Amino acid sequence: MRSPLTRRGFLAAGSGLTAATALPALSGCSALAAADSDPDTLVVHSQLGTTAPGSPTYLDSLDRFRKENPGLKVKNLVNGDDLAQVYETSRLARKEPDVVMVNLYDKTLAWTDVGATVDVKDYLDDWGLRERVLPVALDAWTDGEGRLRAFPYFATNWPVAYNRSLLDKAGVDEIPVTGDQLIAAARKLRAKGIAPVTTGGNDWTGQKLLAQIIQTFLSEDEARHVYSTGDFSGSRGAMEGIEYFVALRDAGVFVDKAQGLTSDLMTTQYNTQSAAIQSAMSSALAKVPESVARHTDVGGWPLAEGAAHKLPTILRTYTLIGFWISPNGTKKIDAVEKFLRFMYRPDTVSRFIKESGRDMALRSGTVSTDFPLVAAAQRLGDDVSQVLLPDVYVPPAATQPLITATSTSFTRGTGAAKVRAALEAAYRSA
Repeated sequence: MRSPLTRRGFLAAGSGLTAATALPALSGCSALAAADSDPDTLVVHSQLGTTAPGSPTYLDSLDRFRKENPGLKVKNLVNGDDLAQVYETSRLARKEPDVVMVNLYDKTLAWTDVGATVDVKDYLDDWGLRERVLPVALDAWTDGEGRLRAFPYFATNWPVAYNRSLLDKAGVDEIPVTGDQLIAAARKLRAKGIAPVTTGGNDWTGQKLLAQIIQTFLSEDEARHVYSTGDFSGSRGAMEGIEYFVALRDAGVFVDKAQGLTSDLMTTQYNTQSAAIQSAMSSALAKVPESVARHTDVGGWPLAEGAAHKLPTILRTYTLIGFWISPNGTKKIDAVEKFLRFMYRPDTVSRFIKESGRDMALRSGTVSTDFPLVAAAQRLGDDVSQVLLPDVYVPPAATQPLITATSTSFTRGTGAAKVRAALEAAYRSA
């Protein structure tokens, strides 16, 4: 199991690391190659650059930045889900990249606190970029000590996508807004050989959907307490939410063997019309084929009687990707400033919205016209209720164990008490 990043562990590991230390090999780059001592080379570490949504726009933006700044070279390092681990390894060797593009989640929650990255609040103000950022995004990226962890950039809406054509085929006349209606719809869909709700029960997509359903009977403050502490037993609302989830699961609402599915399998099932419903963030909505998108509606997750919310729920977050500045980056702060100003420019931001269907944490009047489902999710507004995305409250040490607990939770026949116990067990090492 991965250990959390702590000040003591980080500094202790760093004190014993030498240039001769063997580091993990990376695809296309090395952790030690991440930092370039050349003051005219800006090193950026990102998850964009391969198949991640927005990668073509990002790479083209880098080319435009290079042309506008001919005296400044940019080295682009790319990693996937292992980016945080790779960055920490390079930081221990004091060879970390100058700028890191990653979300606020799991390991990254501790970076600013342990000095792996720096507070960027003064830079944001000195460079006159504060007004470009949505206030809610600034709040989300600011820690309990008032430090701004990174420059906010990508956001996401996370509604529920309903395939109207498949629902019609099964005789479901309206999008379900209650649990009873959802169960009835699932039964009709199964009778026609159509899978109901698909989800990655074995990864983060299932974890987020489970958290969303558990919050059915929780206020925002109550949800914040539950996911900060793991005290699912001490909250009546959390226990009721778990029971609601179990009732839906055992009624056949979720696809068979959901506990073994991943996000890729989930999106494949929905996009090929094997399943009628999915909880999908903006980047997944942007990938829905036009032939499916034209008969897809987006809305919220159906509520149970006595819910704490007035309308079906969705998730939203403004912490999907930010620009973190490393200690090495402060030594090239003039180059970092040029890069951040460029990435914050309205024309650059608009391209991500128009070309990639990305939601942004920045102010923009651009609409995702070529990504109708993303635009539809942006317009949901007061038609849905919003529940808490727990990522910034879950202790880093509990993040991966919660994925295991999620798979257990999606396994048919696992009672509410066992689901609750599995969730609480994920916090014991936190």
